[in-house]
Formats: sequence, C-alpha cells, structure tokens
Amino acid sequence: MTQNLAEYMAAEVRAEMARQRVSQRQLAAQLTLSQVQIQRRLAGRIEFRPSELDRAAELLGVPVTQFLPVAPAAPASAA
Repeated sequence: MTQNLAEYMAAEVRAEMARQRVSQRQLAAQLTLSQVQIQRRLAGRIEFRPSELDRAAELLGVPVTQFLPVAPAAPASAA
C-alpha cells in the first residue's frame, strides 16, 4: 500500500506525540485548530500546512524535518 504525503506526515506527528505523551487536545491548542480539524490532519485526510508543522515541531521539541520524508540520494553521475 502506498502512502501519500499527508498520511506520511500525519504518521510521523502521531508517532512523536505518542513518544512524548502529547494529546490531540494539546496539539490542537498549539495549532489553534479545533478537535475535528486536528483529527483530520492526524488521520492524513487533510495535509498539515507548513506553519502548522513548524508549530507542532516547536511543541514537540523536534526539527520540522522529522515529519518529512527523506528524499532518496541521487545516483552519482559518471564523469
């Protein structure tokens, strides 16, 4: 099963929330979102906005890049 970007970011945010025992309510308050809005984002149905990811990373004390997929390294070109 393939995972889109919204689902990937949601899974990463949920995982960090679980590690730090941060509730959906706490994250919603940090992002000034309603409970329904945060649930949709954490389910991967709506993509987090860049500013929301930034504030989530701030709340959780992690770099925002933790929530983003790692791009595969480009193969070295033969010279």
